[in-house]
Amino acid sequence: MTRRIRYGIVGCGMMGHEHLRNIALLDGAAVTAILEPDAGMAGTARALAPDAAYVDDIGAMLARGDVDCLVIASPNDRHLDQLCEIAATRPLPVLVEKPLFTDPADGPAVAAFARDYPAPVWVAMEYRYMPPIAALVAEAARATGGVRMLSIREHRFPFLEKVGDWNRFNARTGGTFVEKCCHFFDLMRLVLGAEPVRVMASAGQDANHLDEVYDGRRPDILDNGYVIVDFEGGTRAMLELCMFAEGAEYQEEISVVGPAGKLEAKVPGPGRFWPAHLGPAPVPLLIESPRAPQGSFSRPVPVDPALLDAGDHNGATFYQHSGFLELVRGERSVPEVTLEDGAWAVRMGMAAQESAATGRAVSMR
Repeated sequence: MTRRIRYGIVGCGMMGHEHLRNIALLDGAAVTAILEPDAGMAGTARALAPDAAYVDDIGAMLARGDVDCLVIASPNDRHLDQLCEIAATRPLPVLVEKPLFTDPADGPAVAAFARDYPAPVWVAMEYRYMPPIAALVAEAARATGGVRMLSIREHRFPFLEKVGDWNRFNARTGGTFVEKCCHFFDLMRLVLGAEPVRVMASAGQDANHLDEVYDGRRPDILDNGYVIVDFEGGTRAMLELCMFAEGAEYQEEISVVGPAGKLEAKVPGPGRFWPAHLGPAPVPLLIESPRAPQGSFSRPVPVDPALLDAGDHNGATFYQHSGFLELVRGERSVPEVTLEDGAWAVRMGMAAQESAATGRAVSMR
């Protein structure tokens, strides 16, 4: 009989709720403890995990005998401190939301944690697990003959409202290229199989949050930009981000090109935001365009409706949790997204933030 794995959730806001819904879809998994200081979010979480106990701090959660692993889904600037508290108290397997850290000065602490932590840590990079993107990753080398260029376009809605409006300021998010785009920098490294050597960016805050004021401060987060990344071996990648383009049919459009051809993935945004008067939401697509013989062909990559209903990431959170559950059970030996992967994605985002602010390319060496 499969051993039942019991989860503790640290931070149960919008993303924490998505984790609750997806854990509920897993066989042999249950949430037994939740840490969420906001009364409103804690209240709605109770409907999703009615049997879970509520605790006031991480120490109380780790003192419980019915917690086998943890999910950290708290605000970005809390992740590293919470990981270090877990390390000092009772190390358990952890799935920690991106970004892994938000302050460039925290690099040494992240390295020390990665060196010394005795249990596995999986960094949550949901975009890897969206079915159309996973299909692109799996087929990229064959379809292109070896990827030389990678382009990622995300045209989406503005940042949503979060508890305490923490996501309106760079000091807490790490900046838009860290908070939002570390997913894409992770995909660049994954697809190209190489490390970045130089990052160039141009960005601004041109449409969103301009009239908002919080405790006398105006939001300073970017809402659009371009990032070009040069990689070892001469490959290159580009990100185009626009967060005032929710009218787009597809939210993410990813293309890879090589000497043999081109492969594209088109991914719609969350179904709950699709306008009902337009009919059914678009279906994800994978489009292949070989150089010879010329002529593209596409195929749909449908996603289980139950997984779409469980979150905003095109079913990815379920597949990510399936892998993490295997890790906790000892059915796989290492996390698929490591602490090193998480740290690289943050460093690339920070380099993009710096380049956009200074107008200079930033070396990653």
